[in-house]
Amino acid sequence: MLVALAFVLAIGLSCFVVAPLLATEKESGGSLPVDVTPLADLKRRRLVLYENIQDLEFEYRSRKIAPKDYNALREAYTTEAAQLMTASHDIERGSPEETFIEREVAARRIRRKAEAVPDYTCPKCGFENPLPVKFCGECGAKIGDPRKPAKE
Repeated sequence: MLVALAFVLAIGLSCFVVAPLLATEKESGGSLPVDVTPLADLKRRRLVLYENIQDLEFEYRSRKIAPKDYNALREAYTTEAAQLMTASHDIERGSPEETFIEREVAARRIRRKAEAVPDYTCPKCGFENPLPVKFCGECGAKIGDPRKPAKE
């Protein structure tokens, strides 16, 4: 009886271990993460390639790879890295329309920073309030609109 129980338990555990290995792609969901973009994919591939180059260097220094094989692999990895870097740079640059839009946004930001910022300092207590407020956050006194000229 004890042998039969051990046999059933062994079969159950083996099914439990093997079932995820035999599962198809459809059963596991198969959806891509939200943050997968062409630029992120290129960056991930570049990082994997850099790790491969580091591993290659380590194996060559520990004399596991022949110099001829090392040179061929290093050249292939370097060429692939250069292609990935070029592709990343092309994606980052974007189309001429995007470049024009980015220049316009940058120009507007510069103009906005150059404009005078109104002063919302309380005349009663001197507290510097966040923009825009009508009453002082410290003492509650009314703050005049600095964009309007003071009444005389």
